Amino acid sequence: MSSAAPRVTGQDHLWSVSEHLEDILATVRPLDPIELQLLDAQGCVLVEDVTVPVSLPPFDNSSMDGYAVRVADVAGASEEYPAVLTVVGDVAAGQAELLHVGPGQTARIMTGAPLPPGAEAVVPVEWTDGGLGAGPVSAMRARSTSPEGASGQVHVHRPAQARAHVRAKGSDVKAGDLALSAGTVLGPPQIGLLAAIGRGTVRVRPRPRVVVLSTGSELVQPDGELESGQIYDSNSYALCAAARDAGAMSYRVGAVADDAETLRATIEDQLIRSDIVVTTGGVSVGAYDVVKEALSSVGDEDEAGGGIEFRKLAMQPGKPQGFGTIGPDHTPLLALPGNPVSSYVSFELFVRPAIRTLMGVADVHRPTTRATLRTDKALTSPAGRRQFLRGRYADGEVTPVGGAGSHLIAALAHADALIVVPESVESVEPGTEVEVVLLG
Repeated sequence: MSSAAPRVTGQDHLWSVSEHLEDILATVRPLDPIELQLLDAQGCVLVEDVTVPVSLPPFDNSSMDGYAVRVADVAGASEEYPAVLTVVGDVAAGQAELLHVGPGQTARIMTGAPLPPGAEAVVPVEWTDGGLGAGPVSAMRARSTSPEGASGQVHVHRPAQARAHVRAKGSDVKAGDLALSAGTVLGPPQIGLLAAIGRGTVRVRPRPRVVVLSTGSELVQPDGELESGQIYDSNSYALCAAARDAGAMSYRVGAVADDAETLRATIEDQLIRSDIVVTTGGVSVGAYDVVKEALSSVGDEDEAGGGIEFRKLAMQPGKPQGFGTIGPDHTPLLALPGNPVSSYVSFELFVRPAIRTLMGVADVHRPTTRATLRTDKALTSPAGRRQFLRGRYADGEVTPVGGAGSHLIAALAHADALIVVPESVESVEPGTEVEVVLLG
């Protein structure tokens, strides 16, 4: 699941964003592969190449509802001088015994049905009178109400070229073709392809299980009543949703009060269902920073370099962070700040890549681009810190959302990108090209 890597320690070490992320990704390992039923494998990463065992379609079949004909029998057909053919029966999808179409004959055929022996093409029903002896029709009558449609005669008003409206055997994929490559994330089209070639199960890396818990005695559930000094718990909801968006299964734990023993016990209880644990709040330098208090002394007894280390990062928002492994399976734990914006930005920068690494995805990072900064004033950045500002991106331009120092969650709700201001830059002027992390 994970292995602890040697880490630089010490309260005075100021970590860069890249150092912290590299440490996380050096510790987290992809989950072991398992065999899953197709629908359970949605969102998972394939660990083996899948080849096609049988050609698709497995036989020549009709792409239209109409009539299977011989080309010579309909040559020169028109509405004025239609070709008159004898209907020898129906060919429906899934029908095992096929009719033979001889000279002057036709078989009524349904979409997906095998092309019967002797037939060379299909004419759509709209090119015929449907056996009614009048002008062109728009559809066939249902067999249950009009069984005589499978016999008698039909007038064909247009000619057809050989193989017209016929899907050839193997025209989609051929036996032995590579269907999906290892590393493919299985979405609906991929699940459909696997089912189409007869695969009921597939070997994948499972979706990581992420446990998210908020800390703070001031936190109240969204449907509760606020008392003086209380706020609603938004972090656990936002991060659970973010974990699912990243491809994980997420489990939200109710807010834990500011008590170190309670927090330790809660985390220990959750380890049985987690591949990674994420906490928010309680990682700074206050007297009530319970996560720091509860986990600073926790370690992996049988593995050097284990345990949780709390750090200061050269970034804003999100300077205080915690990371390490915990429990008998050395489960990775990321302790994020409690401010909603700091928490979410930290998730995007550190937790999401860790989740994607557990999944075995080739590229664990969000896409980035360069964009022109659109704003009325320069953006200032604290010296020596990499800053991540909320923004709206469109057509090569990015506009900040909320102030440069805004910590309001409303700014996140209207942002689809992060504007990256490097540590070495103290101010970014309007019209400057900046790096943008695309969140959408």
